[in-house]
Amino acid sequence: MNIVKLSLRNIQAKPMNTALNILLVATGLFIISFLLLLQKQMSEQLEKNAAGIQLVVGAKGSPLQLVLSTIYHVDYPTGNIKLTEAEQIGKNPLVKKTIPMALGDNYNGFRIVGTTADYPLIYKAQLKTGKLWSSDMEVCIGSKVADKSNLKIGDKFAGVHGFIPESNDVHNEFQYHVTGIYAPSGTVLDQLILTNISSVWQIHHHHHHNETTAEEDDEHAEEHHHDDEEHEKEITSLLVFYKNPMAALQLPRHINQETNMQAASPAIEINRLYSLMGIGIQSVHLIAYLIILISAFSIFISLYSSMKERKYEIALIRVLGGRKRTIFSMMLLEGLLISFGGFVVSTILSRGLLYVISIYTENNFHYGFGSYFSLADDILLLCISLILGFTASIIPSIKATHTNLSTTLAE
Repeated sequence: MNIVKLSLRNIQAKPMNTALNILLVATGLFIISFLLLLQKQMSEQLEKNAAGIQLVVGAKGSPLQLVLSTIYHVDYPTGNIKLTEAEQIGKNPLVKKTIPMALGDNYNGFRIVGTTADYPLIYKAQLKTGKLWSSDMEVCIGSKVADKSNLKIGDKFAGVHGFIPESNDVHNEFQYHVTGIYAPSGTVLDQLILTNISSVWQIHHHHHHNETTAEEDDEHAEEHHHDDEEHEKEITSLLVFYKNPMAALQLPRHINQETNMQAASPAIEINRLYSLMGIGIQSVHLIAYLIILISAFSIFISLYSSMKERKYEIALIRVLGGRKRTIFSMMLLEGLLISFGGFVVSTILSRGLLYVISIYTENNFHYGFGSYFSLADDILLLCISLILGFTASIIPSIKATHTNLSTTLAE
């Protein structure tokens, strides 16, 4: 007697009930599976791109915005800070190293970043081809920039003012020259265009000068030009690495209280972001667990009703030599098959949705997901689904083994 075939035929006998039970199980597991995968991808991206940066210094404003714009390049900067003030931070005995960042332009949606040669080193980046920039208007580009913009060594391009790719404010008079292409690193560096800070200053001084001197006389223009020379010595932010743990206690407080700048700790701000998201994620988790409980109750009702309707079939199986454990195994297997079906459907749905979100984030923020699988989470969810099926079917299975043969056949 093939228990598996019997169980499958019993499941197929009521397709609507079976489909509903599988859908309920799949919905609960899908929500949990998707959230686990999304959290894992986000935490990996956030940790990898933080690259050990311990402090970000920038213009006063939102500290989270400062961290997101400087480290992850997914928000607008809070403003600019004076280079001379930023340099003073680097001279602090508590500071091991600082890396300046100057933002403001993009090319095809990829941000152009003025910085130093130390910046790609924190991501352990290596040039796939070409060489590092050595003079103004030379750039090294990330692997995604090269692939999507079809830029090669020796190509020239003009940046667009701001971070909107469709902007008409193109710096056509200043052409960047590609000297190097980085190998894929799986970090934010893949989507950046790196150059020296003086290139950014040169472009934005010219841009600002043209806007402000068009309606001024020569004397006023000369005065304003002198002001621009002072004004252009600004950067967007400063990445700070501590020399010792004491710096984490003293330096941020000093910067926030004694200067016109603000200091933001990436670790603190990302934890704050997680805490803000945590309430919503926990609520969704609770809803998912509630759906799973409802699905377990639904499977129980379905199997219990099926057991009553099939009591004659069960009695005949017993008469034909089927043992109680055969009946028990058959009913139990039905619950396990339904819950396993829910697990399979939830796995397909969660990966499908994650793939759609990955395409969206890749197109809009140039962030993609590295992996759509998590073996540990999948095993956990499989165990949950099987326990769910076992728990829901154990009572109907035991009840089926106690079917009164004489009474049932007499009826």
